Amino acid sequence: MINTHAGLGDAGVAIAAARAGADVVRDMYGQRLARIDKGAGDFATDADVKAEKAIVGVIRAARPDDAVLGEEGGQQGGAEAARQWLVDPLCGTLNYAVGNMLVAVNVALRGGAAAVADPFSGEVFFTDGETAWVRSAGADARLAPTSATQLVDVNLDPPFPGAPGFRAVDLLAQQRFVERFRPRVVSTTLALAWVAAGKRAAYVTDGGDLSGSVHFAAGIALCRAAGCVVTGIDGEPIGRTGRGLVVAADGETHQSLMSLIRN
Repeated sequence: MINTHAGLGDAGVAIAAARAGADVVRDMYGQRLARIDKGAGDFATDADVKAEKAIVGVIRAARPDDAVLGEEGGQQGGAEAARQWLVDPLCGTLNYAVGNMLVAVNVALRGGAAAVADPFSGEVFFTDGETAWVRSAGADARLAPTSATQLVDVNLDPPFPGAPGFRAVDLLAQQRFVERFRPRVVSTTLALAWVAAGKRAAYVTDGGDLSGSVHFAAGIALCRAAGCVVTGIDGEPIGRTGRGLVVAADGETHQSLMSLIRN
């Protein structure tokens, strides 16, 4: 069998892998799916597992020496591998399970290329680690973040590690927030790609260190490459000392959100 992915650059591998996962997610949409309980109300479906298998297959064929960390399959490959891919095969599983098409397929090389695929629009947002693009209908366009929509996506899913010091619902209740922004809750990290693409002004979520999260790594890489402002909810660089995530299309929007969060 000819390996059609072996000659691709890392961005090409990320795109091919994300598309392979998106194909599975799209093809299985609307089917009766078995659920795999993870506890605390969280679960995976057959689509999550099969999409991850398709993604890992592409990465393995193109980069056999690289390690992979998948949401469903865990660590695969040697711990001594110099490079690691982070895979979230279906971000928005609950949306998907109830027939909501707001989901994302996330593939990221730690510290490098990344891709986020929307299985239903057909868009693939990607970066080589330096610049960020969206591929749609066979054409590529540079991502250009803007705060013009004034739409801010906020993650309201538990757990809430920042409480009581920070709770996203309290942010939405502030008069200053509603005077400037309009909240959205899509419950998938597809919203991060939308910030990079100018479809959202910002994204806010609580949490710990999200820099190496399979859920967030691809979206963070996209937003950084697109020129967004990316910090924790404490305003510090994300990483081992950071908490959560605030991604804004520009500095003014980020400053406004940080003022509201500190308030």
